[in-house]
Amino acid sequence: MSLKIVVLAKQVPDTRNVGKDAMTAEGTVNRAALPAIFNPEDLNALEQALRLKDQNPGSTVGVLTMGPPRAGEIIRQGLYRGADTGWLLTDRLFAGADTLATSYALATAIKKIGNVDIVIGGRQAIDGDTAQVGPQVAQKLGLAQVTYAEEILKCENGKLTIRRHIDGGVETVEAPMPCVITVNGSAAPCRPCNAKLVMKYKRATCPMERKEGDAYAYLYDERPYLTLNQWSVADVDGDVAQCGLSGSPTKVKAVQNIVFQAKESKTLTSSDADVEGLVKELLDEKIIG
Repeated sequence: MSLKIVVLAKQVPDTRNVGKDAMTAEGTVNRAALPAIFNPEDLNALEQALRLKDQNPGSTVGVLTMGPPRAGEIIRQGLYRGADTGWLLTDRLFAGADTLATSYALATAIKKIGNVDIVIGGRQAIDGDTAQVGPQVAQKLGLAQVTYAEEILKCENGKLTIRRHIDGGVETVEAPMPCVITVNGSAAPCRPCNAKLVMKYKRATCPMERKEGDAYAYLYDERPYLTLNQWSVADVDGDVAQCGLSGSPTKVKAVQNIVFQAKESKTLTSSDADVEGLVKELLDEKIIG
């Protein structure tokens, strides 16, 4: 069966080495000061979508992302790997969105895309680590959801069979389509970019990405597929009050890297005396008992 699959992907600031300029005065992440990367777990989700496309002839995969014009790079990265299309939600009114406002914007875009069979994204983004957007999108769309997915095993009779990770092991579940799936970073890594697709889509841009005097401007008339979909709040019939900062009750006060350092260490052998001494110390400190 042919499927219409939308991959939720995010261009995130690389927060692994944040400095003093990582936050704005308003308490949001200063994206301009940090290098931008494809959110790692969204790449795992993209791979699951592309596998479904490979297994179901006639299926399409589209990448949906929200951000400034430079986030169009996420769509290109999807196209290089085998996606068919993409949509960039870009508007100053989307800026500063927390999970609530982000899920609202994505849900309105998915409604505009229409007739979607599967919405799939990473479990969480590394700039927030909340794991809330996928479930919130499912709730706003009224769809079934499967979280912590490791692999989509089968698609037949309008249902997906999915293996998911749970505390203490794994379980296999069935979900009716349409549905929303979030994928763990422990799932299969995404395939590399395809050289032919890179050559085909390397000039693909959203209108807001283009500069005056571009030597390749003529290509956009000759090859319509090089113009990526670009939507504003108005384009998706969004409620301004539920978008961006105005629709975001969450306020981030600071972002810090926490490194745990041992103040002291002790080396023990496997002798009975050392083991007994350790147990006594743990009992005395009421760590066990």
